[in-house]
Amino acid sequence: MKIVRSIAGVPIRLTAERLDHIARRHPEMADQEEKILETITSPDCVQEGDSGTSIAVKSYPKTPVSQKSCAVVYRQLSESDGFVVTAYFTSRPASWRRMVWKR
Repeated sequence: MKIVRSIAGVPIRLTAERLDHIARRHPEMADQEEKILETITSPDCVQEGDSGTSIAVKSYPKTPVSQKSCAVVYRQLSESDGFVVTAYFTSRPASWRRMVWKR
């Protein structure tokens, strides 16, 4: 298990189970643990997700599927605990989601 801090300073857990889940649902995300963790700690922006989640988004010039943004959905349970829900590559942040933080 890896733990990094979100831009709000909340420790966010990334477990082996979540990595397996992400790789099963999004095969292009296999072996992308470093990008997932970096996206949480140093995003370009954070959007409001569904059901109390946040979505950290960071652009990368090179990914397994060309130039894309990594989007990491995570939930902050408290000021001292949170976890990754899923992660995926996307062309750009969703324009219809509310922006809660931007670099």
